[in-house]
Parts: sequence; C-alpha cells; structure tokens
Amino acid sequence: MDHGVTVGPIQGLADMKTTIQRISKGGADAILVHKGIAKNVDPGRVGLIVHLSGSTSLGPDPLWKRQVCSVIEALRLGAEAVSVHINVGAPKEPKMLAKLGSVADRCDELGVPLLAMMYPRGPKIKSEHDPEVVKHAARLGAELGADIVKTNYTGDVKTFREVVAGCPVPVVIAGGPKTEGVEAFLTMVYDAMKAGAAGVSIGRNVFQHEKPELMTKSLTAIVHENADVQKALRVASGKP
Repeated sequence: MDHGVTVGPIQGLADMKTTIQRISKGGADAILVHKGIAKNVDPGRVGLIVHLSGSTSLGPDPLWKRQVCSVIEALRLGAEAVSVHINVGAPKEPKMLAKLGSVADRCDELGVPLLAMMYPRGPKIKSEHDPEVVKHAARLGAELGADIVKTNYTGDVKTFREVVAGCPVPVVIAGGPKTEGVEAFLTMVYDAMKAGAAGVSIGRNVFQHEKPELMTKSLTAIVHENADVQKALRVASGKP
C-alpha cells in the first residue's frame, strides 16, 4: 500500500487506518507502506514492511525511484523488513541498482530482510510480462542481495516456473492493475503458486476490492491452505 506516494489517496487508500484494519482482519501476513503511514497507523497483528523507494506520477521521471527512507529509520518505526523498487531498463537503472546494492549491504549488516520489487520497465521493454525480461529482472534482484524478489507474473505456469528456477531466493508476484473479474485474478494467483511462487504481494486488487478483508482471506486460502480457485472464490464472496 505504497501507492499514496506515487498517485495520491486513490480509492481504498484515503482512510489508511480502516483499510489496514480490514486487511489485518483478513489474515494478511504483512502490509507494505511508506514511513509516514508506519509512523501514524498501528499495523495491528500483521507484519510491517517499510518501503524505502519513492517517486510520483507528477514528476519528470516517474520511473526513477529514489531512496526516501533509511533502513535505520524503518527499524525505529518497527519494521520487520524493508523494500526497494527497481525499474529494470529505465533510464536511471544504474543509479537504482547502485542503491539496491548499498541497501542490501546495510540490511545484511543489521539483519533486516530485504524485498526487492524488480519490474521490467523502460524504452527497451516491449512487454513487462515477457518471460525473458522477467527472468532477468528477478535474477538481478537476487544477484544484488535481495532476500525476496517481487516481480510480474509472466502469464502462464510454464514460463513462470522458469522465472522461479532462475532465481535463488523466494519469488512473489505483483498484482498488477486492478482486474475486472475476481476469478481471473485468483486464477493468476493460483497458477503462480502452482509454478513455484512463494506468495503474493498484492495492492489494488485487494485494497480497492469492495470487501478487502474477504479478498485477503481468499489469497490466504490459496497461499497457505492450497485452496483451488473455486474455493477461493467462495471465500471472496463470503460463502462457507
């Protein structure tokens, strides 16, 4: 739920306290937010990941993610892990990679798990879901010290298995833009887990859902209970 920096208080993120309470009620393992939200909202029972990177959609180079929080600052706020965002292929990729390397070093020094959001985005990237570029992005995160890599789903089980196989640390998938259909979204999550993903890191498809606590429960059912899509759909609709 770091989108407030990028695009402002969009639907689902205007009232962070209520949204976090509902997602906590749904059984999420952790929430991912920027330092100001971590400072002012109690995460409750869920783990806290503080995001260290930021840029806005209004700025001259939205793809250039700058460090806006230190690992020490995140720890003071109660973080159990930190995250950084790297746009692989963006014009400022070298600067972002240098920062990933230094943050990874600091995390290792302090014993803090590091999640790296590795997204293929830039002039040479024809498709952000191309298996070859997703494989490269995921491996890059691991190579430079991430403990967990978050990246795009490639669109099918076979090619995402290749992503997981080529990345020596756990891989979780991003949710992408909010989907029109819940079944299609849950199918993507189910297929990613089938391909070997370690879990999911989902934003808009959860916090912009009419009942984010139920959507969280449905994801928990797939990730932790090996539920199939039909069972997850029942959970998302509130049915037993």
